[in-house]
Order: sequence, then structure tokens, then C-alpha cells
Amino acid sequence: MLIRPATPAAIADMLALERQTGPAAHWSGREYDALFAPEAPRRLALVATEAAELLGFVIARCGPEEWEIENVVVAVQHRRRGIGRELVRQILRSAGQAGADFILLEVRESNFPARKLYEQLGFVEIGRRTAYYYDPLEDALVLRISAENCDKSA
Repeated sequence: MLIRPATPAAIADMLALERQTGPAAHWSGREYDALFAPEAPRRLALVATEAAELLGFVIARCGPEEWEIENVVVAVQHRRRGIGRELVRQILRSAGQAGADFILLEVRESNFPARKLYEQLGFVEIGRRTAYYYDPLEDALVLRISAENCDKSA
């Protein structure tokens, strides 16, 4: 498995993969295109590939003190192989190296596999966003890890 920065050439595959996964944050094609626009907020998008197949990806918004993991997607047939864990760990490493104070993310309350992964990596729940997700309507849990803990989890 190879993890590398995403390029605009990966957008169609990222969009197709995201559409196949229920709990992912569903973005429009325009939002994926905006990842690489010069005027867009700074983001880091990483893809995990194997033999030219997209296995998963992660997207994080990169602020000076705070990073936010906006989307983590792993192909259903490749789950439970550590792909999501490694993608998130790469974001944690990058955030720590960039001098971020902490990293945030939101997760569906019912997404127990993702919640378990984030807990194992050191994220802690700091809040809840009521009715944040739709289709189905569901709360989001807000999780955070401080950069000082990133080295321990990465």
C-alpha cells in the first residue's frame, strides 16, 4: 500500500469511492474540485493505493493552530486492513510537523468502527452537534487530539 498526496487526477476515483460508502461525508464534485483551487482554504488530501486501485483517502483542512479531518473513506472491500488508521496517522504526523496545536473531527454517533479507531489513536470527545448529519438524521460527536499526543498515536 502506498499513501501519497492526492492530485486532481484522483478526484473522479475519490468521488466514486465516497459514493459507495454510507457513513462518509458526501461532497459534491465541485467541492472535490475546490481541493486543488489556489484560492481554496489550505487542505491536505492523501490517497492510499495498491496496484493503481484507490483503497481510501483522507482530507484535512489545515489551519495554523487547528487542523480538521473532514473526510475519511476506505473502500468497503478493503476495510479492517489498517488503511483508515494509517491515513489518519499520516494526517496526525503532518499536523504535528506543521505546528498545529490540535486536530478535530466529527463522526456519526452510530459509526462505532470509526469511533473505536479514533479513540485508539487518542482522540477524546469534546462535544456534540445535534442533528448534524442527514440521510439519516443523526448527531455528530466532536473529537479532538492535541498535537502533543500526535507523536504518541502516529
